[in-house]
Amino acid sequence: MEWLNQLFIEHSALQAVVVLSLIAAIGLGLGKIKIFGISLGVAFVFFTGIVAGHFGLSIDEQMLNYAESFGLVIFVYALGLQVGPGFFSSFRKGGVKLNLLATGVVLLGTFIAVVSSIAFGVSLPDAVGILCGATTNTPALGAAQQTMKQMGIESSTPALGCAVAYPLGVVGVILALMLIRKVLVNSRNLNDGEGEDNNHTYIGAFEICNPAIFNKSIKDAAHMSYPKFVISRLWRDGAVTIPTSEKILREGDRLLVVAADKDVQALTILFGKQENTDWNKEDIDWNAIDNQLVSQGIVITRPELNGKKLGSLRLRNNYGINISRVYRSGVQLLATPELRLQLGDRLTVVGEMNAIKSVEKLLGNVIKNLKEPNLIAVFVGMVIGLMVGAIPILLPGMSAPVKLGLAGGPIIVGILIGTFGPRLHMVTYTTRSANLMLRALGLTLYLACLGLSSGAHFFETVFRAEGAMWVGIGAAMTIIPVIIIGFIALKLMKIDFGTVSGMLCGSMANPMALTHANEVVSGDNPSVAYATVYPFCMFIRVIIAQLLLMFLLT
Repeated sequence: MEWLNQLFIEHSALQAVVVLSLIAAIGLGLGKIKIFGISLGVAFVFFTGIVAGHFGLSIDEQMLNYAESFGLVIFVYALGLQVGPGFFSSFRKGGVKLNLLATGVVLLGTFIAVVSSIAFGVSLPDAVGILCGATTNTPALGAAQQTMKQMGIESSTPALGCAVAYPLGVVGVILALMLIRKVLVNSRNLNDGEGEDNNHTYIGAFEICNPAIFNKSIKDAAHMSYPKFVISRLWRDGAVTIPTSEKILREGDRLLVVAADKDVQALTILFGKQENTDWNKEDIDWNAIDNQLVSQGIVITRPELNGKKLGSLRLRNNYGINISRVYRSGVQLLATPELRLQLGDRLTVVGEMNAIKSVEKLLGNVIKNLKEPNLIAVFVGMVIGLMVGAIPILLPGMSAPVKLGLAGGPIIVGILIGTFGPRLHMVTYTTRSANLMLRALGLTLYLACLGLSSGAHFFETVFRAEGAMWVGIGAAMTIIPVIIIGFIALKLMKIDFGTVSGMLCGSMANPMALTHANEVVSGDNPSVAYATVYPFCMFIRVIIAQLLLMFLLT
């Protein structure tokens, strides 16, 4: 049985791989089990590692540190790449309000952590760990641990607090949302409100009845109206054409227009009359509308087009086709000339078949090219992220500089590359499945190592008197901020419950609670609000975890 001893007990690189893989496999399997409709998912890897560590399973300390650090870097960098494209756009009108409310959730939880540390004698590292668990924020825990290592302090203590508070952190947000819905929400504001996303593209048919634009070109008509729009088709005298900007509009012309939801009323005034036909159903056969034009989706797969403006390609003038819509990461965008294209964008092209075939050659449309992983951007980005994380930042009143560390640096660089990479013609595209794989692999590896290193002292911590106090403090950090900010958003700011629930879930980095909100509320308001606040809240929690330790432990 010596080979079993070498595989599971005797420290070696092989034994480390076997142990971590076993913990990950068991944890992921158990994480799929639902209790009262709630499952812990990948978080169960953490608790599986704790159990393994409690029963004496261990790996080489250097191997543990390497795997834990590498997993954390992969996770936060891939997360930054994913949220990058929507990070800065979330601060536009509407998003600013939601991010301010979400920041209130973060600051209230931080305030409770500091007060608990002072009032109940909980050490600050333990309080920070409880805060990370109560908000289910493992990147913040990683940042706190890295900060403590830089300060020469034992870095394993926050993980115990995180493990104690994590389970209730998952279900606490759901319980708080159920309470808010029961007490504060009526049927009127359950689905309606300003949380509706009026920036989604809308397809509508209009008839030219406004004398002000009779015999004017489309370009001149566009200058008369502030909303941006794209005319996909023009029907006149039984014939259909793809109009250029110089096309002269006549009374009675019918236009198929793509614009933003919020601009429909303004465009109705501009053109004169909107038809009642619903052109936004998913089952419309566009090629059956008329037999003169073809509508086809083409995917951008040529790297040299990455970051170029759509207008610079001059597709309408050179090929006589029209781009009506652009799909990017599940979001439908208006195809304006200023839109910067990204690898993987799916363009809806309308025109004659021969012209569309020519455009297809120009844009690529070779799907297999997108399936090849672009690992250069991943590894170069992680290197730059680690360099940024190592830069010392001197803040007034602090004896030692702050560093963004393994968690902060890569996530900032990931966000920046995900946002601005295409503008610099960097190929940062990864398929959604590839990004999910990177994140899941990194987080699983990190949680397995974290649990294994925390397991030796976990149960003796939980089952002593202060363990119950930690659970109570964690519950307060989870539930109190959610209820207070939820009340302000619903009753004082009159935001609909769907948007509020998504905002609260995003501020607590809790995808399980978001699943509950989506089951309760019809429409996509919760998901839109979640995506709006999640990047910023996750970022500031990483920074706050470090600042608390740097300011209050020095």
